[in-house]
Amino acid sequence: VMRLTKPTLFTNIPVTCEERDLPGTLFNQLMKDDPSTVKGAETLMLGEMLTLPQNFGNIFLGETFSSYISVHNDSNQVVKDILVKADLQTSSQRLNLSASSAAVAELKPDCCIDDVIHHEVKEIGTHILVCAVSYTTQTGEKMYFRKFFKFQVLKPLDVKTKFYNAETDEVFLEAQIQNITTSPMFMEKVSLEPSMMYNVAELNTVVTAGESESTFGSRTYLQPMDTRQYLYCLKPKQEFAEKAGVIKGVTVIGKLDIVWKTNLGERGRLQTSQLQRMAPGYGDVRLSLETIPDTVNLEEPFDITCKITNCSERTMDLVLEMCNTNSIHWCGVSGRQLGKLHPSSSLHLALTLLSSVQGLQSVSGLRLTDTFLKRTYEYDDIAQVCVVSAEV
Repeated sequence: VMRLTKPTLFTNIPVTCEERDLPGTLFNQLMKDDPSTVKGAETLMLGEMLTLPQNFGNIFLGETFSSYISVHNDSNQVVKDILVKADLQTSSQRLNLSASSAAVAELKPDCCIDDVIHHEVKEIGTHILVCAVSYTTQTGEKMYFRKFFKFQVLKPLDVKTKFYNAETDEVFLEAQIQNITTSPMFMEKVSLEPSMMYNVAELNTVVTAGESESTFGSRTYLQPMDTRQYLYCLKPKQEFAEKAGVIKGVTVIGKLDIVWKTNLGERGRLQTSQLQRMAPGYGDVRLSLETIPDTVNLEEPFDITCKITNCSERTMDLVLEMCNTNSIHWCGVSGRQLGKLHPSSSLHLALTLLSSVQGLQSVSGLRLTDTFLKRTYEYDDIAQVCVVSAEV
């Protein structure tokens, strides 16, 4: 049994000295005559030749394990009904990797049966390749033997995720991916497959001269032990947008799909399990701002739009009160009835206010009262607005 892997570039250790030293130009001449060195750059360790793997090497989760199996008849007799079987034993299951389950009629002396097996590794830990051969001798005696080949599957990447829940029902996901192998990786693709509730927008590119470029540059190599952050924005789909504000408990966001290449193009792929986040709690009533200007003039009215959502399981009869602060003054009637608001439903309010103080001011002073339970919900620091002088 021999593992099939890509070759590696031949490396040599250059030995040089100054011309006035005892060996003179001997070492330099030997390196020039060495066929494995690069002509004109003999002192470089990396040569132009390829070398076959000298050992089993490392196998990482997500890569494809390939192996060459050969059964050779070392005797001077013809054997019959040869059956070669290759199984891969993991900590949780046993997989049959044989390409064919049919027996070979006969095998002559000095002949062999060859087979190549492939398997995408999906578990970490100890793996055992079990190769079993059964055959029948010329005297009719049935023979059987097995060989075991043990190897370890290592973890190539360390993935950590962080969630940020925005007030607009958007969810920002930061995925930190670290290369924990000993060789560089070419990150071919890192994408987020969202759940059925969300649409996703990747925030890992910038537009330059009308073309999108990766924020990591044109060569997306990840060196050993380096970490890279990928950012995604998830928005609820239209059919789930109204219910997004009343979702409670754990919700499924999606899963990350990571594809990389190592060495001379060996490919690996990992998919994370479903990422979950804890939905933020808004209490019984949620108030969010739909529209607000960035900059307004001093002592001039401006309009904002609020969205009120009933997050409880009962119908509410709400009353809106507007309380002035030192800098924010509300325009309109305070204490007006908003009517009944059913569970999981929303209503939009257009409000007018003005500021009497310049600078960055906080919109505060809204009060919602449930007339049935006589419970008041206070909303301060809803948003910020920049107030400037009209002359400026």
